[in-house]
Formats: sequence, C-alpha cells, structure tokens
Amino acid sequence: MARYTSAACRKCRREGTKLFLKGEKCYSQKCALSKRPTPPGQHGQSRQRKMSEYGLQLREKQKARRAYGLLETQFKRTYNRATKMKGVTGENLLQLLERRLDNVVYRAGFATSRAHARQLVNHGHFLVDGNKVDIPSFTIRENQVVTVRKRSHNLEHFKVVREGSSRIVPKWLSVDADKLSINVIALPERDDVDFSLQENMIVEFYSR
Repeated sequence: MARYTSAACRKCRREGTKLFLKGEKCYSQKCALSKRPTPPGQHGQSRQRKMSEYGLQLREKQKARRAYGLLETQFKRTYNRATKMKGVTGENLLQLLERRLDNVVYRAGFATSRAHARQLVNHGHFLVDGNKVDIPSFTIRENQVVTVRKRSHNLEHFKVVREGSSRIVPKWLSVDADKLSINVIALPERDDVDFSLQENMIVEFYSR
C-alpha cells in the first residue's frame, strides 16, 4: 500500500496551517510551522504569489486529506459517499471524516495524533460495541461505544491515558478515562472540526 514517508511537518508548512500531525510537538515551540512558516523546498519563500480559484480549491482539498491521513482514492471515495447522503455535501463529508474510528480515538485523547490512532486501531487494541475492529476507516454510528480491549489495558500508553488528557474532547463524545471507553452520544457537527477548513471549496473542486 502506498504511504507518505517524508517529514510530516512539511504538510503543515505546505498548507500554511497546523494539521496536528505530530502530537504534542504541534503544541510546543518545536513546531516546524512556528519556526518556518513558509512552504517547504529551496524556493519556498519565492512561492508566495496569488493563487487562482482552482489553486485555492486544491489547497483546501489537500489540507483535509492530509489532516485525516487519507490517500486521494480514499478521500474521493468518502466524498462520493457524502454526495449520496441527504443534506449539504460539504458538511456530510466532514461528518464522515470525523466519524472514522481512528479520528474518534484521536479526538477522545486516546492517541497523540491521527497517525498514532491509526496504528493503535490496526494493531487491534479497540472494540466497537464489544467486537474487535482493526479498520481505521470504520464509520462509527451514534450511540456506539468504543473501548480498549482488556488485554491492552496494561500497556504503558493506556496507563497514561487513564491519568487524563489535556486535550479538549468534542461535545459529541463522552469519555470515561478510567474504563478506557468512548461513547458516541451524538453525530459531529460542522463546528466540531478542530482545524480551519472551507469544505465548500472541496465540493467546488470535485464539481468542476
């Protein structure tokens, strides 16, 4: 399977905004975007020019894709699902992205980044309604409960999780750190996304 192997911080610098790809480092003075807020590459500073409408739409699409860690084919498949749902396509797309199992694990504070959450899910550490799920793209539904499997409770990482996380948990999730469980009490809304994004531009990009 294809995967990105270069420095993750290059993505944030390219999009000009924090995508929170490196966990706690993104909140510290070591953040690459804080040190070098220009696009990556030898000619990064000279690329500060006015973008076309297409360029702006592309950047918003790339920003969302990179933030959630999806390849282009995966992202386009998610967009196609959003177009078939009732309601506004852009908001449907964000809801589907937020409801991915790896994102739920991350937003609940059980992982330091979405990439870390994806790794934990792949290794089979989580149950959904008591059933083992190791597919990061699994779509969580309202009222489902995500828990850490019993045999993983003694791992050092989850011992730290029990002590509590400073990350703000979105209102559509209810977290019990002692029991290592996440209850999806509602569906995510537009305002629940944790970074700046203009989803209408993504819809315009794919509607060309």
